[in-house]
Amino acid sequence: MGVLVATGLILFLFESAIPRPLPWLKPGLSNLVILVALYLYGLRAAFIVMLLRVLIGAFILGTLFNPVFLFSLSGGIVSTALMGLFFYHSKRAFSILGISVLGAFSHNFVQIILVAFLVVNRAQVLYLMPIMLLSSLFSGLLVGILAHFLVQRARTFKLA
Repeated sequence: MGVLVATGLILFLFESAIPRPLPWLKPGLSNLVILVALYLYGLRAAFIVMLLRVLIGAFILGTLFNPVFLFSLSGGIVSTALMGLFFYHSKRAFSILGISVLGAFSHNFVQIILVAFLVVNRAQVLYLMPIMLLSSLFSGLLVGILAHFLVQRARTFKLA
């Protein structure tokens, strides 16, 4: 799990350094390790990896306990919980791609709701929802495809 946390931190720091078309729009590559942890080690491991990645990443960037940290943590908790729920109860209906997209949707949905009602206190922020959810589709598919190959490779080499 330490390797997954370290990999997630590297991906998170990489994402934080690359230019983005919109300030809040990130590809979510660091969520790849949470999905891999879920499929290889279970929901408990996925939560531990998510919590450590969010806490250490925020500490490194100096955003610990500010609104950005709270958005990331809230989105991470909800998306990890939903991915775990669908992983354990709807395996036949959802592939790793579907669970990844669900995680990306829920992560962005929680964040935009928090911004709209706790930070700016204006429902107009919800007009950004289509853009956020569309970006979630692409990032969720990208992360899901990468996770699929990593999980297959790990199982081939009996790493989990």
